[in-house]
Amino acid sequence: MSASDDSSPAGEGFAPSRRTMLALGAAAASTVVTIRPAFANTAVSVLNCQIPVPSPDQAGNYIAADGSVVPPGTPGAFPPAPRPLTGEEVKALLHNGPTPAGLDADAAQAYVKYIGRLHAGTSGFTCFASLQMPR
Repeated sequence: MSASDDSSPAGEGFAPSRRTMLALGAAAASTVVTIRPAFANTAVSVLNCQIPVPSPDQAGNYIAADGSVVPPGTPGAFPPAPRPLTGEEVKALLHNGPTPAGLDADAAQAYVKYIGRLHAGTSGFTCFASLQMPR
């Protein structure tokens, strides 16, 4: 290399061939085709995750209208959900959608408030956090 070559602007003289550009395009397309199904699978698994109301360590307790966990027999409190709620059901409830079959509308709203209080380390938190992620 001569001294005059060092003074040329960076990148000058590089022109990828048509073959190189086609190979890069094919690699990018295969990456998109590979990643899209992974995102679709993630979205489906989030909707199928489960949130127990209340968490197993609080089993047998009731849920107050404000979403707090209270002892059975507390006036105005709702019994535990008969089964864990799926991510799809919780997502619908969060958007004022239909109440899952077998749940009273007031109880469902108390469950939503309970779910909104979940924190890291609580059963169902990861599912709830996943529902909050923008898609």
